[in-house]
Amino acid sequence: MDKAFLYSQIAESIRQEILQGTLQPGDRLPSIREMTDRWQCTPGTVQRAYQELARQGLVISRPGRGTHVAGTLSPEEESPLRRAMLVHQAERFLLESLTAGFSPTEVEQALHLALDRWRAVDYQPRSAPSHILRFAGSHDLALALIATWFGETAPREALEIRFVGSLAGLMALGRGEADLAGSHLWDEESDTYNLPFVRRLLPGERVAVLTLAHRRLGLMVPPGNPNAITTLADLPRRDLRFVNRQRGAGTRVWVEAVLRRAGVDPRSLPGHDLEMPTETDVARTVAEGRADVGPGIEAAARAYGLGFVSLTNERYDLIIPASTWERASVQALAVWLASGEAKAAIGALGGYDTAETGRIAWSE
Repeated sequence: MDKAFLYSQIAESIRQEILQGTLQPGDRLPSIREMTDRWQCTPGTVQRAYQELARQGLVISRPGRGTHVAGTLSPEEESPLRRAMLVHQAERFLLESLTAGFSPTEVEQALHLALDRWRAVDYQPRSAPSHILRFAGSHDLALALIATWFGETAPREALEIRFVGSLAGLMALGRGEADLAGSHLWDEESDTYNLPFVRRLLPGERVAVLTLAHRRLGLMVPPGNPNAITTLADLPRRDLRFVNRQRGAGTRVWVEAVLRRAGVDPRSLPGHDLEMPTETDVARTVAEGRADVGPGIEAAARAYGLGFVSLTNERYDLIIPASTWERASVQALAVWLASGEAKAAIGALGGYDTAETGRIAWSE
C-alpha cells in the first residue's frame, strides 16, 4: 500500500474515533509500536499520522508522556469539528436507512419531519450561537428550506425556529420574544389574511409582511378517502374521528369560522379535543390510524402518503418588524424568496402557489 495513503488512513481512523466519542479528551493514543503492529507499517508512517492529527489540533504529543487527545479546542477549531461529527452521524444514519431499503428522498423527508416535531416542543440547543434570529409562529414545511438556506448563506446568524401557532407567534413578537413570526390567520370580517391581526396585536408598529406562499388547505384523509369525505359538513358524522390543531393555529381559526358559519358547533366534532401542534403531527395521526380526518395543507398530506380534499387557498406570511427587517440576513432572505430558485424549491413540496412568493407589504 502507498505509504502516503496509509498515513492519512491511520490519521482518519483515529480522527473518526475522536468524533464518535470512542476516544475522549485526555485519552492516550496507542503507542507507536502498537500501531506499527496493528497496521503492519513503519514507525515513521505512524509518527506522520500523529503529526497530522496534532496539526489539526486533535491530539497533543509530549516527549516521554505519549500522545493524548486534546482536552479543549478553540472556537475556531471546535466549530469544524462539531460540524464534522454531525456529518458523520448523519452519514451513519443515511447508510443504515439505505441498507434498510429507504430511498434518499424518503430519508431526507423523514429528517425534515423529525425536525418539525422537535421544533414544536420548543427544543433549545445547549449552547446558543451569539447571533440568533428567533422565529415563532405557524408550522410550514417550507421553513425547513429557509433553515437550510440560513445554514448555507448566513452561517454567522442562526435561525431558531419555534412552532407555536400563528396567533402565539404574533403575540411573541409583541412581547419581544421573537424577531419574526409566521402567520396564516384568516379574518372573517374582512376576508383577508394576517394584516388585520398584525394591526390589532402590533398597533402603531411598522411591520413588513413578506409572503412565503399561498397554500392549498383542506382535509387530510387515509389514502383513497375510504370515508368519502368531501366538505367540512361531513365532519360531525358520528362514524368519523377528527384530529384538531391547537388553539390559535391559523388552520383551526379558519375551520372553526367556516363551521360556525354553517351552523355547526366545532366542539361537537368527535375528537375535537385531540389537538396537535403542527400540520405534520395531524398527518401522522391520520397515517397511524388514530384519526380518520384532520385539517392541514396538501404538502403535509403528501409527506405521509395521505389523501387530500382541497377546500381553499390561504396565504402564509412572514411578519417582520422594521427593526428586524434592517438585518442583512433578513434582507438577503427577502431577495432569495423572490428568486426562481426559492420558488422552485417551495413549489416542489406540493400544494403551493408561489406567484406572490417574495412579495412585500407594509403595515404602519
